[in-house]
Amino acid sequence: MSVRSRFSGHVVIQTLFALGALALILSFAYAALRGPFGVTRMLAAEEREIVLKQDLALLVTERERLENLTMRLSDQYLDLDLLDEQARETLGLIRPDEIIIR
Repeated sequence: MSVRSRFSGHVVIQTLFALGALALILSFAYAALRGPFGVTRMLAAEEREIVLKQDLALLVTERERLENLTMRLSDQYLDLDLLDEQARETLGLIRPDEIIIR
């Protein structure tokens, strides 16, 4: 009987070792997929990067438009048509010889 009990103890140890190794592998796999630096977070970060780049492009375009307007209203380069348009829009005034069409 002693041979049999030693043999089954050896099998139990091997089984426990295999289960422990499997648990360790599964925990690493879970961390690689769902952890703070996992694939899921990486994909979400890449999607956020795309959205932020689109927002940046829109903001750069808007900034360029505003810089153009500022330059056209500056003392060095005064665009009288733009000045007239801005004054009319801001003050809500028209000339006496103009007709408003709505």
